[in-house]
Amino acid sequence: MRVGILTGGGDCPGLNAVIRAIVRKGELNFGDELVGFLDAWDGVRERRTMALDVRSLRGMLPRGGTLLGTRRGSPYDDPDGPEQVAQTFRDMEIDGLVVIGGNGSLTVACKLHHDLNLPIVGVPKTIDNDIVGTDMTFGFTTAVQIATDAIDRLHTTAESHDRVMIVEVMGRHSGWIATYAGIAGGATAIIIPEEPFDIDHICQLLHHRHERGRYASIVVVAEGAEPREDTMPTREKIYDRFGHVRLGGIADTIAHAIEARTGLETRVVLLGHVQRGGTPSAYDRVLSTRYGIAAIDAVHNGDWGKMAVLRGTDVTMIPLTETVGKTRYVDLHLYHDVAEIFFG
Repeated sequence: MRVGILTGGGDCPGLNAVIRAIVRKGELNFGDELVGFLDAWDGVRERRTMALDVRSLRGMLPRGGTLLGTRRGSPYDDPDGPEQVAQTFRDMEIDGLVVIGGNGSLTVACKLHHDLNLPIVGVPKTIDNDIVGTDMTFGFTTAVQIATDAIDRLHTTAESHDRVMIVEVMGRHSGWIATYAGIAGGATAIIIPEEPFDIDHICQLLHHRHERGRYASIVVVAEGAEPREDTMPTREKIYDRFGHVRLGGIADTIAHAIEARTGLETRVVLLGHVQRGGTPSAYDRVLSTRYGIAAIDAVHNGDWGKMAVLRGTDVTMIPLTETVGKTRYVDLHLYHDVAEIFFG
C-alpha cells in the first residue's frame, strides 16, 4: 500500500516517534511505501512530500517537534480545498492517510472521510490532554514534567525572597496540565478553565499560608482560566485568524490583583511554548510508538474514519465521530477531592 502521513496543529513531543513506528511496521512488516506530507493539510493540497523509510527515521525517537512540519488551518477554509485533497489521493495513488493531530486536525479528518469517503485514520495528539475518547494523549506527560520541573525550581527562589509566584501553563479549554503539575509541584492553588476562580478566595489562601509561617507560595494557572463574573476586571479578548482567542496574560492580571489585595510581592512566570518543545518523556515515547503501530494496523484492517486511543492499558480504535466537536475536561473529582486538599 501507499500510505501518507501528516502532522497538524501545534507541535508536540512524540510526533516523530509516531511517524517512526508507522514507517517501521509499514515498511518492514507490510511492505508499504510511506509518504510524508509537509506542513499538514497544505502539503496534501500542494503535493509537497518527502519519502519516509526506516533509514530516514533513525535517531528520531527522542527528537521533539516533527520532521514533517506542521501548521494550523483546514482545506475547508478554501471552497476548492476538499476536492484538492481528494485529487491528491487519486493522482498520487494514496491508499490511506494517517492524520496525527488535535481536535482541529481530527475534525477535518472526520469530515473528509464522511464527505468524500477518503481512507483516513487518526492519531490523537495534544499536550493539553483534552481529546474525548482517549485516556491520554501523547505529549501530555512531557508537558507536565516540564511544568513540574519549573515549579520545583521556583519554590526555592520564592522562599528566598518571600514572594508569591504565579506560573501560567498551557490549557485553552481544559486544565489538565495545571492540575497535574500543580499537584506534583505542591502548588498553593491551582486555577483551571473548568472552574471560574474567586480572586478573594485565592488571596485568603495566601494570607492563611503566610500566617502559618510559610513565606512563599506557588499559584499555577491555566492560560484559559477566567474569574467569576464581576469579581475582577478581565482583558479584552483578541482573536486570531482561525477564530481562537489569543491567550496568555491571565497570570499578570492575577498577580496585580493579589499584590493590590494582600501587599504580598508577586511575580509571574509564563512557561509558554517551552512546554511543547524538546525531547519527549519515556512514557510519551512508548505511547507514541503504540499509537503509531495501532494506526498502521488500522490502515491494513480498513478501519477508516477511526482513531487510535488509550483505554486503560489497551490501545484500541474508535470512530472519529466520538471526538469531533467535543472537549475532554478535567475530572472535577480529581480537582476537588485531591488537588484542593493541598491548597493553602
